[in-house]
Amino acid sequence: MIVNYTADGWQIIYQQAHGQLAAQLAWHWQPFGPSDRWVGILSAIAQHDDEQRDWDGHYGLTPAGAPANFTMKEFALEQAQGVLHAARFQGRWRSLLTSMHVSKLYESLRGQNKTIDTFLDEQQADQKNWIKQLHLQRAEAQQAYDLMHWCDRLSLILCRHELPEMSRALEIYTGMDGQRYDVMRPVDGGPLTVHPWPFQEKQFTVSVEASLLHQLQFKDDAELAKALREAPIETLTWEFNKHRQSPDKP
Repeated sequence: MIVNYTADGWQIIYQQAHGQLAAQLAWHWQPFGPSDRWVGILSAIAQHDDEQRDWDGHYGLTPAGAPANFTMKEFALEQAQGVLHAARFQGRWRSLLTSMHVSKLYESLRGQNKTIDTFLDEQQADQKNWIKQLHLQRAEAQQAYDLMHWCDRLSLILCRHELPEMSRALEIYTGMDGQRYDVMRPVDGGPLTVHPWPFQEKQFTVSVEASLLHQLQFKDDAELAKALREAPIETLTWEFNKHRQSPDKP
């Protein structure tokens, strides 16, 4: 879960919903490559946070009983294996991108234990084999993955309300090509802009649903799950517009 504290309690955005928001952002990007691979990129982005672990006690809670943000949770090998297993049913291209994402997220854990190291080694070997089998250049796979990471990052910025005030620019992601992208909110609170503008349309809107909880603490996962099922839902929307002041202008 993505958990935001509000004046009235908690705003909860499921990680799967964040994945859908990331796919909305990718949908508006300038497509590249063959159509089957473009659809595969969108699928990988939309489903990159699926296969979340079941709540079976207090997994969804902090020690104090509050809803636990995903950043408070340790690496879950089962979730990573699950999303990779699901990707296999959609083919090697989807599997390749999902595996590259897993490597990007968890390579820093290498050396902590043999199980994780073995898992990470398997990802490197699988990626090499899939690139060879699909007759790809590594740069082609990297271009697709850079978009996946870019959309994941911008979706998280939006879901976690990380946009700075006073029209300050926030870096989204810099890919292997060295191109940096920034997002900013204008002082007047109007549409967001990205610089440089990478999208097809000059303006568009994306959205995600969030559940609102007024109860601050829960005794266990079952109580939290029940509260979420009964919680009111709000739709968060963001409008993007190309013709806003670029972040590099005064």
